[in-house]
Amino acid sequence: MSQAGKPFNPEEVRVIVASLQQPAVFLNMVSDWPALKWNVEYLSHVLNGKRLKFRIGERKMTKVPQFETHCDYVQATLQEFLDWLHGEPDVSAGLFDAFPRSQYWAYADYKYIAMTFEEKAEVFQDVIWSDFGFPGRDGRDSTLWIGSEAANTPCHLDSYGCNLVLQVQGRKKWHLFPPEGTSFLYPTRIPYEESSIFSSVNVVNPDLERFPRFRGVQPHVVTLHPGEVLFVPRHWWHYVESLDPVTVSINSWIELDNDDEARVGEALTRTVVCALKSADPCADIANWLNATEAEIPSHETNLHYLNLAVQACLDKPKSCSAKGGNPSAPGSSAFSKKRKCGSGEGAEHSATTDAVRNLEGPKSALATSIPFGPNLVPVAQETAAAAQHAVSRVPEGDDVSLTNTLEANHSSGRMDCNPEPPGTARTVISTDELLNCLVHPAVISLMTKILLDRHCSH
Repeated sequence: MSQAGKPFNPEEVRVIVASLQQPAVFLNMVSDWPALKWNVEYLSHVLNGKRLKFRIGERKMTKVPQFETHCDYVQATLQEFLDWLHGEPDVSAGLFDAFPRSQYWAYADYKYIAMTFEEKAEVFQDVIWSDFGFPGRDGRDSTLWIGSEAANTPCHLDSYGCNLVLQVQGRKKWHLFPPEGTSFLYPTRIPYEESSIFSSVNVVNPDLERFPRFRGVQPHVVTLHPGEVLFVPRHWWHYVESLDPVTVSINSWIELDNDDEARVGEALTRTVVCALKSADPCADIANWLNATEAEIPSHETNLHYLNLAVQACLDKPKSCSAKGGNPSAPGSSAFSKKRKCGSGEGAEHSATTDAVRNLEGPKSALATSIPFGPNLVPVAQETAAAAQHAVSRVPEGDDVSLTNTLEANHSSGRMDCNPEPPGTARTVISTDELLNCLVHPAVISLMTKILLDRHCSH
């Protein structure tokens, strides 16, 4: 055992996180964290009647993902949430009363701890990410998730960073897919949310007629229990669902060196999406802009952020894609995502930043020998589900990544857009279909490289 009876010391964990290319679960690392007492009853007491925004979804199984734009929203206290869960007669659950618990689930998701507990700053110290090799990183750089049974997050990948997730109360089931499975997941940017690329597939009930290539990807599945910490590597797709009557999780998105180029791609995406959807007279904002996005930025604003993102890359040595460099200096916090920037206010701790940036640096002997065992468990593929869906396995040669999907689709004569259902008379290309081509991850990756190369040559 290492520090304080833990199986790994902070430096060992940092090296493991830098080396892991697949999801894994850390055990016996957080037994002394005060955050383990953060069940809903405790949080309700700490927040003392403060209202949170809950996302309300239907408990139904369809072949269409239940995106956040398809949900209702209510402002409620955690006590009202508990009253709704317990279903006690003659007890008002506030706005939850309009949603029968047998038909709906509720999720207070993406709640930045720095903002949620701004008047209770002492609780920040309950979260101790320094044990994972990120000194100074605590609740200020973390996000809180409180849900009922069946609450879920649609399948998506995060454009920035990697992810550490602590399960506090109840169990959650994670369905994870590797980056090379992107073409099988039919990526879309509608609904639009900065730094989240959604899958058009309901991965737990896929429409294989409409999305036949989904047969070609196998999920890695794990049920996360209280006290366990899941590591999600960069660009791994994930769908998450709550299994118990109430669940609480805490996560932290860890910034990475190559996020700077990803921010250029995100600025390009936002510019294109906002321009086309704003020009579409039939576009309903509520149907394409996620509730997490405050408003539609102007074209001038989007171009301003694109210029800032490009300049941040150019200001770093060997940042141009033509030079193939891997920058190590901190990037501009102006591009930290609202939902994934840690504190929610763009703040970074210098010690944390140094540790994170060093993830791309030299690795110790652990890098070539990940110490899997009773305290570090890899998330395995769900072979039973793979067998169920593998009616006609896509040839291995079609297993393409984010950066070469475009070339593979071009050579095969197809674009990786969302197809219409079989038998649909398609006479008009919709704005959304056009967008799904223009802002496909492979197209944005190519545009980013072209843009950076043009400016590097000046």
